[in-house]
Amino acid sequence: MNVARHSYITHLEAAIDGTEFEPGSIQTTHGGRPLWVRYDLERIAREVDREVLRSRPATLWRYEELLPLETGQEIVTLGERTTPLLPCPALGRKLGVPRLQIKDESLLPTGSFKSRGQALAVTMAKHFGVRRLAIPTAGNAGGAMAAYAARAGLEAFVFMPRDTPSINRFECLLAGAKTRLVDGLIGDCGRIVRERSEEMGWFDLSTLKEPYRLEGKKTMGLELAEQLGWHLPDVIIYPTGGGTGLIGMWKAFQELKAVGWLDSKTMPRMVAAQSDGCCPIVDAFERGERFAETHVAPATIATGLRVPSAIGDFMILDALHESQGRAVKVEEKRILPYMKKAVAAEGLAICPETATCLIAAEMLATSGWIHPDEHVVIFNTGTAQKYPEVLSSDLLQLERPEKQVNGTRR
Repeated sequence: MNVARHSYITHLEAAIDGTEFEPGSIQTTHGGRPLWVRYDLERIAREVDREVLRSRPATLWRYEELLPLETGQEIVTLGERTTPLLPCPALGRKLGVPRLQIKDESLLPTGSFKSRGQALAVTMAKHFGVRRLAIPTAGNAGGAMAAYAARAGLEAFVFMPRDTPSINRFECLLAGAKTRLVDGLIGDCGRIVRERSEEMGWFDLSTLKEPYRLEGKKTMGLELAEQLGWHLPDVIIYPTGGGTGLIGMWKAFQELKAVGWLDSKTMPRMVAAQSDGCCPIVDAFERGERFAETHVAPATIATGLRVPSAIGDFMILDALHESQGRAVKVEEKRILPYMKKAVAAEGLAICPETATCLIAAEMLATSGWIHPDEHVVIFNTGTAQKYPEVLSSDLLQLERPEKQVNGTRR
């Protein structure tokens, strides 16, 4: 366990109406909507030079001034490393985006980007004296929470739809979490957590139901900026379910700009990618609305995107509009073939959620919205090996041995 050295947090702020809260006690939501963590950015700009990062370990905790940690606070960590940003020229050429890079989050401790959010959420929950955590999950978030709860010595309860990928179920059980399968969707799991939290003494770590998971996801944007020499790409395409990754990165860029660490003159255009099997954000964006309607009968193999109603819908849509970005839905039937295309082209075992981003990139390049000379970054939010049920028999169809005729092959 490491210890935080700085504290620049000033207050928490309701995203829906700006109401402020003190940061020194546990907080959840306001009016059923999320809270922002706010920092003294002017003070950071005066006191901290970005060059200080050169001497720090390559983990997400290196950005401590922009994290919600109090001086001397114990950190719950599994060794969250800086993830690689990989040029993908072969795949980029196939998609029409030759300057493509993929940031591979699958190399984090629990095999997905969810490690970032849970590291911060569990750290803060433990700091505030929470003993029992509960989470509804479509997959990777539950496994990550279970692992960090185990590391912190906290009790974990995980509720997931019955058709959640088996690997996600196993990792929760292995970490000692009390894991329950629910006949329904993630919203049904969330209802169980809400209805029983008071009785069971659970603290709800649902997406954006507390303010600190977002701060962990924010580190994707901080890392990306540093890896690119404090210049940002032209376009970031992100698979969007609950939206904490996209919201967090946009927040990170605003904070970096405010403290004077960015050399970029412009901000990236943010793109939310969803499957047409569950696309409430795309539908709201196309209607020009700030709030999304619940998607009826959601169905997609990209289980992380199977979020019919996001509590931070307006935060996602605000980021898209502010960045002059887009929301794109892709055909569900194309997801599996594009997973295979990525692995065959670059050797990167991308998850189905990330495959939606590849399809979106191709669509936007074909339409001319992305120009061939623009720098595009896509995040691989998890490893393909965590989705065994997705890897269908036809993807794994083995080639037959070549027959030998008269001593020759044909």
